[in-house]
Amino acid sequence: MLKRTISSNDSVIDDLALMTDTLEEVLKSSGDLSDQKYIELKKKAEKILSDVTSRINETSSDYYSRMKKTAFHMDDYLHEKPWYGVGIGAIVGLLTGFLLMNK
Repeated sequence: MLKRTISSNDSVIDDLALMTDTLEEVLKSSGDLSDQKYIELKKKAEKILSDVTSRINETSSDYYSRMKKTAFHMDDYLHEKPWYGVGIGAIVGLLTGFLLMNK
């Protein structure tokens, strides 16, 4: 699962680098609306931006659904074994108290 997350992050980083390079090409061109190269680069940049935006949306919705699924599993687990939740809460409270006391 960690490799999948790393590879998806690398893919997004590569996409963002490609988008940046294309946008730099657009900015370096003359900007003349009748220039065919400018029009092609602008269309390419718009397509890449659209693709990257959709991939980012897919990735964020994937993370959201995994977090939601994990929260539901945790909720079910704590309903089955409530004393574990109380114990974990007590430990977290003690650790927080010790950390605040040492400041």
